[in-house]
Amino acid sequence: MECVVQGIIETQHVDALETLLQGLCGAPKERLRVHELCLKSGPNLGVVPSEVRILCDLAPPSPSWTVRHVGGAMRGAGAEQISVLVRTVVESKVSNAALRFFYALGYKLDHELLKVGFAFRFHRGAHITVTVTSANKMPKLHATEEAVPITPSIQMVEIMAPAAADNYNEVASSVTCFLRIFGPAVTSLKTGGFYWDCSYGSRCCCLSHVK
Repeated sequence: MECVVQGIIETQHVDALETLLQGLCGAPKERLRVHELCLKSGPNLGVVPSEVRILCDLAPPSPSWTVRHVGGAMRGAGAEQISVLVRTVVESKVSNAALRFFYALGYKLDHELLKVGFAFRFHRGAHITVTVTSANKMPKLHATEEAVPITPSIQMVEIMAPAAADNYNEVASSVTCFLRIFGPAVTSLKTGGFYWDCSYGSRCCCLSHVK
């Protein structure tokens, strides 16, 4: 399970955002270069579709692989009282044979992306990770060296924190507290320069308006 908030920022403001995060987080910046492959189940796996993502971290010294399944978001009256999205997540480290394994099971490649950017990881009431990445498409299958930005003027920002069924309220509160510090400073970079989608379209707000 994890608590997450997603947003976008104009690329021209990313350097200023990086400087801001260095001051707020007190943690070193990590470079990100992740090849993400989205696989969807075939008809032989049942009538209920499923989706998994295989992530290959291309950062030195050597590539590492993770399989990740994102489940549904928490809904209901409790979810409406929380300013962040709470969803189930299962992930595990795997070998470079994972892609062939899922193909053999009947999964098919739906799409792939190369995400390039940076991350800050720190503890502020919870273990929080902030990532800023550009999404890049590949003209040929798995051609990561030829990837080009999908939206050159826009980058994705995510704030994530792992949670469990017995502590997601506390984790959500920690993320929200960080947003209260983070939000006004980011929106001051340029009015309208930063925009948050708190629950993937169902509840949108400017970051500075998180309650």
